[in-house]
Amino acid sequence: MPTDSPNSVSRLARFLVAGCLLLAAAATAGETRHVLVLYSNNRLLPANLELDRGLRETLAHSVELSAEFLDYPRFDSESYVRALTTFLREKYALRPPAVLVVVSNEALDFLLRHRAELFPQVPVVHMAVPRSFLRALPPLPADAVGIPIEYDFSGTIDQALRWHPQARRLVLVTGAAPWDRDWEARLRNEVSHFQDRATAEFLAGLPTGTVLQRLGELGDDAVVFTPGYFQDGAGRYFAPREAVRLMAAAAATAPVYGPFDTFLGTGIVGGYMTSYANMGRQAGHIVNRLLDGAAPAALHLPAIMPTTLHIDWRQLRRWGIDEHAIPGDAVVQFRAPTFLEEHRYGVIITAAVFLLQAGLIAGLLLERRRRRLANLALQQQRFELAHASRLAVAGELTGAIAHEINQPLGAILSNADAADLILQSGADRRDELREILADIRRDDLRAGDVIRRLRALLAKQAVERQPFDLNGAVSDVATMLRAEAQRRRVALDIQFPPTAATLVGDRIQIQQVLLNLVLNAMDAVAGLPEDRCTVIVSVENGVDRLTIAVRDRGRGIAPVHLPQLFDSFFSTKRQGMGLGLSIARTLVEAHGGRIWAENGPDEGAVFQIELPAAGATSLSSPRPA
Repeated sequence: MPTDSPNSVSRLARFLVAGCLLLAAAATAGETRHVLVLYSNNRLLPANLELDRGLRETLAHSVELSAEFLDYPRFDSESYVRALTTFLREKYALRPPAVLVVVSNEALDFLLRHRAELFPQVPVVHMAVPRSFLRALPPLPADAVGIPIEYDFSGTIDQALRWHPQARRLVLVTGAAPWDRDWEARLRNEVSHFQDRATAEFLAGLPTGTVLQRLGELGDDAVVFTPGYFQDGAGRYFAPREAVRLMAAAAATAPVYGPFDTFLGTGIVGGYMTSYANMGRQAGHIVNRLLDGAAPAALHLPAIMPTTLHIDWRQLRRWGIDEHAIPGDAVVQFRAPTFLEEHRYGVIITAAVFLLQAGLIAGLLLERRRRRLANLALQQQRFELAHASRLAVAGELTGAIAHEINQPLGAILSNADAADLILQSGADRRDELREILADIRRDDLRAGDVIRRLRALLAKQAVERQPFDLNGAVSDVATMLRAEAQRRRVALDIQFPPTAATLVGDRIQIQQVLLNLVLNAMDAVAGLPEDRCTVIVSVENGVDRLTIAVRDRGRGIAPVHLPQLFDSFFSTKRQGMGLGLSIARTLVEAHGGRIWAENGPDEGAVFQIELPAAGATSLSSPRPA
């Protein structure tokens, strides 16, 4: 049985070692790392809440965060410090932090004095620690890093005096706790720079009631600056934000300024401030880099946290400060957004919809104008076509019209010859001459009437909308067609209702329709026996409708042709152009009516026109001349 060679055993060992290293690296990568934050003050201090928020926003998800609070300045005795040190050492003995974050002066001082007892090898990140405090300490250990801050008291006071040039009193309010005394000492040192602009007055270490009373008595020549206080002269403890809120409410005639961004919203105008939330974010970035293995000395951190002017817009308006005097890099809070800012997307959508609607309306108006012009052009074309159709009808009736005119002209000539013979005879036949002149006058009027009707039919005049008697219009058509009917040996029967039929429209156009229908009916009976050569035109007067029917006794209409009769260019005649019935339908529909055709019950065809009536009165029916 073969045995493994030394090289094979070596390769297997290397493989096992590599596998173990990979498993260890994977376990390390998935391990939750612990970070402990040590705050100087109590848990609910607004600054601590903002610092915690910024820190948690930035830390990696794999970090477990713990927080402890020294609760300065309420508890600072030596026995308390010893007990706290023992408590922290025992609490985190089995789970020590990978990085320790200390917040503000007291926490950093506490850790530096007791680090050997607590977490001697754990790197430290400090935040919210003033640069002046760090300068007063011995050099920090190499593994203790952070970005210092500097509260700009002088910058805030200078800005306040710029915005309130009438102020001659600078009132500074501080408290009685050790930390409050530190603020007071710093302010007394810095206000000397403003002695030529305002007189400094300190309200330091007084009971809150006294402070509020004094602030309420200030006039409009004062400006108040305060860092707040933890303890007042009566021994009452406060969160500085709450103390400032009370002071801002009491100072009814003097604006209040402060150096901390947690004061915004309490009633102060503002001040040059460093954002606590931004301090927490910067500390979180440093912690993440240390946990990733970066050396503290290689972090290259900024020298100091930036300070920016923060303003409460509502207080700016309250104290009449010109908004154009605000520096361009200032942070303005509580500014009521403009309508456009608050409803930006709604305004954009509304504007887009409005523009779209405006474009649509403009397009519709343009389209309406185009359609109106097209309708006008169409009406003009219809007018021209209708006139051409009338000319065509007149051409078709040329023989009948000539015969109709020649009859009275021939009678006039005969009567003139007879009168001439009477005059040559020399006899006194005055009565006969009077009769001859009456005949001449009657025949002349008859010829003039024919010409009048023809001119009315052929005239190219504008369309009229006037009431007219439909019976009279039909009677005129019968008169014009009488000679043509005699020429074709067709009996033309006109039937009128017992009452007048009044129609609102164009008399000539309705007559044109009747002419086309009657001539088509005469064509339909051409060549048939005499008893079938009959065309009947009837008018019926309804309650609100007038009906005209043109009947013939011809061969009727083929069922396949009925749907196409009124189409343009469709004709059953060899020489027909197919426009007569199409024009007739257009003219009838322009009068609000309708026209249709059908075969008669026995023989022939029936064309019917239905038009809206304008009213009816009792009149005798006109008869064809």
